[in-house]
Amino acid sequence: MGSKYTKRYSEEYKRDAIELVRSSGRTVTEVARELGISSESLRGWVKKARAAQDAGPGAVRAADDRDEELKRLRKLTAEQAKTIEILKRATAFFA
Repeated sequence: MGSKYTKRYSEEYKRDAIELVRSSGRTVTEVARELGISSESLRGWVKKARAAQDAGPGAVRAADDRDEELKRLRKLTAEQAKTIEILKRATAFFA
């Protein structure tokens, strides 16, 4: 889960920012300052785009599928933790 302060950027914005880094010859930090975004975010986008380009389009879909599965499993784990907590309280109440 992201912080309430976390900004969400569209895929189009990310692609444009990555292209600006690649085509301008400037550093990631310089471009990030110009755009008003975190240099670490932009660096991560560039790294992910470079890895996707090296691996091909099938690898991107697989990575996205893994991310979705990870989100689903984290949500399931959180729900199960709540259920366990409720059952512990019920056991203590009836004991």
